[in-house]
Parts: sequence; C-alpha cells; structure tokens
Amino acid sequence: MREIEKMPVIPLRHHGRWVAAAIIILVAGGLIMSMVTNPRFQWTEVAKYLFDPSILSGLLTTIWLTLAAMSIGIILGTTLALMRMSKNPVLETIANIYLWMFRGTPLLVQLIFWFNLSALYPQITLGFPIGPNLGTFDANTYITVYVAALLGLGLNEGAYMSEIVRSGLNSVPTGQREAAEALGMSGFRVMFRVILPQAMKMIIPPTGNQLIGMLKTTSLVSVIALEELLYSAQLIYTANFQTIPLLIVASLWYLALTTILTLFQHFLERHFGRGDRHSQVASSSAREESNETERSA
Repeated sequence: MREIEKMPVIPLRHHGRWVAAAIIILVAGGLIMSMVTNPRFQWTEVAKYLFDPSILSGLLTTIWLTLAAMSIGIILGTTLALMRMSKNPVLETIANIYLWMFRGTPLLVQLIFWFNLSALYPQITLGFPIGPNLGTFDANTYITVYVAALLGLGLNEGAYMSEIVRSGLNSVPTGQREAAEALGMSGFRVMFRVILPQAMKMIIPPTGNQLIGMLKTTSLVSVIALEELLYSAQLIYTANFQTIPLLIVASLWYLALTTILTLFQHFLERHFGRGDRHSQVASSSAREESNETERSA
C-alpha cells in the first residue's frame, strides 16, 4: 500500500482542449475586430445615446418594473405553492386552475388582455358594499399601462415561481418537519423557521434565472406603449432612423443589468450554501482522520 501511495501521479494531457480553445479565441477575436472596424455599427452614435435622458428614464422604468413584478411573483408563487401542498382539496384545486390558466396562455396575450380589461369590465366592483361609490372603480382610470404591466408580468410569474418554491420545499426531508413538530412548534414556525431556510438553497438558483428572465421579459410591455428601455429606444430610432445604434444601446444596458443580477445571485447562493460547505469540510476532515488512523495501524 505504501509503495502504491508513493507512485507519482502524472496528469493526463488534453491536446484537444488547447486546440479547441485556440480556435474559439481566434473566432471571437475575429468577431470583435469586425464589430470594432465595421462603420455600420456607428459606435459614435451608440456613445451619444448611451446616457440619453430618455434612455435612462426607460432604464429606471425597466428596473422598478422588474423588481415590482418579481416581488409579486415571489409572494404569489409562495402562496400558490403552499396551497398546492395543502391537504385542503379546495385550495389545491384553485391553485391548479390558476397554474393551468397562466402557464397555458402566452404572456403577450395576457398583457394585452389586462390592458384592454375595460372592454369587458368598464366598472370594477369589489363585490361587497363599502359605502356610496366606494366599492366601484372605473377601469379606464385605474387600469393604466403601469398597472396592466404589473398585473401581466406579476401574475404570470407567480405561476412559475409556485413550481420553483414547491420543488424547493419538497426537497427538504420530511424528518425535519416531524422533528420540529415533535418539539411543539406551530405549523407557521415550522414552515418559516425550519423548512423554508433549508429549501432556499434549492430555490435561489432558479429564482435568479427567473429574475434575469423577468428583466428581459419587461421588453414585451412595449406592446402596450409603456416607456421602458426598449420602447424608449424605439421612440428615438423611429424619429432619427438610427435603428442599429439604439438597439445596441438597449442591449448594452440589458447586459449590464444582467451582469449585476448574476453577481447578486452568486453571492446569495454562497450565503445559503454555507451549511453544505461546512458539512463537506467536516466530512472531508473525518475521512482524512480515518485514513491517517488506518495508515498508522
């Protein structure tokens, strides 16, 4: 055994990897050189409009719309996930119907539907009396482009987040719940103090992907004339016919925001994955001690 352990380990050489890497670098370099030297990209126009007030205003609208719609989706998705996991058949059925409706129809159709809700319900009634003229609202007044965008994006996102949250909750061993209940903890405390913290390491990665996807999905609200980033760029190039430079400007801002969100997701994953790393280090140390004991024996 000791003679085998002293044998040198020679790493395997991968010549194909180096060849593939060289080819990729050459192709990428050629593409970058083509983009820099091609005058049709009009980089001077890109620099001119990159910090244009209209573009920055649309950028802020995109940011708050992303965060607001994602917040609605997370809250609604968590509620729907708990409803689907409930033993109450009524709650489970309602959640299943919700998912069936919002995952079965295109988001673009939903946005247009909410924007034209006043065609179906000119007056929105809450269904119970509050006071004179307090229980009825004019749809044209209150269903603005901002409300329609939040309803379309948030309600649609809730359907997808519910599956993410449900899969994360199901990944926690049932013994954790049983142990917490044996200690006399209420169902609410079991969920939010025991189950949900452990499920977060499974929920965070797909939620980060959904957040990045939501950032880009906000461009769909341009169909209802909400001046987010893409629609702001469209308004400018419709007037000056500089289509390519303005699309590049919008793409650069999308890439910058996506990079920031990716870094934020990375730090969240590290934060919620600390327990796994500690357990891995502990198990690795235990294995090393066991090996040392066997060698000394």
